[in-house]
Amino acid sequence: MVRVHNYVPEQRWSRRYGHINAFEQLLADEGTTILKFFLHISKDEQRERLQDRLDEPHKNWKFDSCDLKERKHWDEYQEAFRVMLEKTSTEDAPWYVIPADRKWFRNRLISQVLVDTLEGLDMSFPEAEDGLTEIEIV
Repeated sequence: MVRVHNYVPEQRWSRRYGHINAFEQLLADEGTTILKFFLHISKDEQRERLQDRLDEPHKNWKFDSCDLKERKHWDEYQEAFRVMLEKTSTEDAPWYVIPADRKWFRNRLISQVLVDTLEGLDMSFPEAEDGLTEIEIV
C-alpha cells in the first residue's frame, strides 16, 4: 500500500528492500532457516472470493469494502509484488511463489517445501550422556 498509494517517498520505501535482506541475512548467518511464501491468487479468483463473502451470510464478517477500492489498483499491486519478490529473494531467504487459486494445491505445494526443507536439515537427537544404562529409578 505504501508504494501503490505513495504514502511515503520512493527513496524511503525502496531502502526497505535492503533492510529486509540485511535482517534476513543476519538470521541466516545465525542458523535460522527462512522460508517465505507468496500466495498468489488470480484477479478472477479474488473476485469470486469477495463475492462469496457477500453471498454467504456466514462469510459476511470477512468482507471489507476497502478491498473493492484496492482491487482497482490490481496492476499496481502486481508490479509492487513483482519488484518486492525480485529484490528480496536471496539464496538464504528465497521466496516461494505459490499459485493459490485452489487451496488444496496451495497446501500441497507448501507442505512439500516444508517437508523437503526439514529433511534437508538432517536433524537428529543429541547424543545421550554416558552411563544411562546403569541407572535404575527407584
